[in-house]
Amino acid sequence: MVGFHESGDSRMIEALKSDELIRKVGGRFKLTALVQQRWKELMNGARPLIDRDGQSDLEIAIREVMEDKITIDYVGSDISKPEQALR
Repeated sequence: MVGFHESGDSRMIEALKSDELIRKVGGRFKLTALVQQRWKELMNGARPLIDRDGQSDLEIAIREVMEDKITIDYVGSDISKPEQALR
């Protein structure tokens, strides 16, 4: 993840297109919803789970997903786990 903040939000948005990341979360919609929710929390004052290092809230939200710091709460929601959704 080193150097991501140097390239800005556009580099992070490109990272969201990674098939590996999309599969890990269970699809593009789930990934987008997860990042959006965390971004909103950060903008409302939530503490980042990683070092900020001058990064924007959007970059932090994406990195937290990429580094498995945040995930979808499958137990507490009606959302099916990725391996179950593919069946």
